[in-house]
Amino acid sequence: MFASGRSVISPFAHSAERPGDVVPIHHPNDDDQHAAGPLGGYRSTRGHDDLQAENLDLRREVQERLGPGVIVGRSAAIQRVLEQARQVAATDSTVLLLGETGTGKELIATQIHEQSSRRRRVMVRINCAAIPSTLIESELFGREKGAFTGALARQIGRFELADHSTIFLDEIGDLPPDTQVKLLRVLEERQIERLGSPKAVGVDVRIIAATHRNLEQRITEDAFRQDLYYRLNVFPIEVPPLRDRTEDIPLLVWRFIDEFSRSFGKRVDAISRDNMEALQRYPWPGNIRELRNVVERAMIVAVGNNPTIPIPAQPPSSLRRSVKLVDVEKEHVLRVVEGCRWRIRGVDGAAERLGLRPTTLETRMTKLGIKRPGRDD
Repeated sequence: MFASGRSVISPFAHSAERPGDVVPIHHPNDDDQHAAGPLGGYRSTRGHDDLQAENLDLRREVQERLGPGVIVGRSAAIQRVLEQARQVAATDSTVLLLGETGTGKELIATQIHEQSSRRRRVMVRINCAAIPSTLIESELFGREKGAFTGALARQIGRFELADHSTIFLDEIGDLPPDTQVKLLRVLEERQIERLGSPKAVGVDVRIIAATHRNLEQRITEDAFRQDLYYRLNVFPIEVPPLRDRTEDIPLLVWRFIDEFSRSFGKRVDAISRDNMEALQRYPWPGNIRELRNVVERAMIVAVGNNPTIPIPAQPPSSLRRSVKLVDVEKEHVLRVVEGCRWRIRGVDGAAERLGLRPTTLETRMTKLGIKRPGRDD
């Protein structure tokens, strides 16, 4: 099989003699008269050029890093994160992973656990934003039978399940204020109390927390406890967005192509260089998660062995952060109200945190168009 005259990037490609030459593509399952090269590729009798070196590097790294949960990347930004993960893995210190949504914070947490002395036990995971505030305490710390209506049996919480292991608290910035107090005690005393029981239970748990939120800003909004932040911020790791590690995009693309080739029973020989460079120029606001989805869609509709991966449209202006005063105010009020779980009145309610009368805040929310989800009035 031959490329159609386009310059290609493929883990299975040979070099051309001159720039612009057609590049013959060989799949590792094909019969080939060329000998296997030292990197596991095929050695061309016509010599090496920059394109072949790039292709062989891609193929080698993709093969070495195959498998779900494996972190792919050779950029300085991701290598720095991996080195930090390696350094802290040997300890029991608390880790705080910071970064945008879709950057792979959970994969970093998994890597830290797998390199630690606790790796023989499964890491327990919980998304603090996905569980209603009325249930999050019992999910984390457990409950006794009869602790509340519907509690028909004792339930062991995630912290007890993670005893002698690691617990990963994703979206820690969305933890309700009442639960933040109890988590602070766990960090200070390594003890939990099941809901409905005064008895303290000791736990030996390593905590890795993650958030896409700016916790220092949440503190100024009274949505996150400062003392809890200091307890969590022992070893912070900033996970870079994909736009800051564009040199990793070809490796990631081929990683996802391999994954979906196996799932869909399709074979891909090459991606054009122009296509790959266009993927590297796109800002990827959804980060690695968005890239994976784009590759998956391309593989679903792919016809032939040299598909083109479409570049997403630029995010609409409505999704870009506005600097208009009214928009900044709306975003701030909404964040505080959400941090209070939409409780406007009372002690530690949104009105008190904002220094406003409840009626003034409710009037302002109406003018700003802020409505509680699920309510039309």
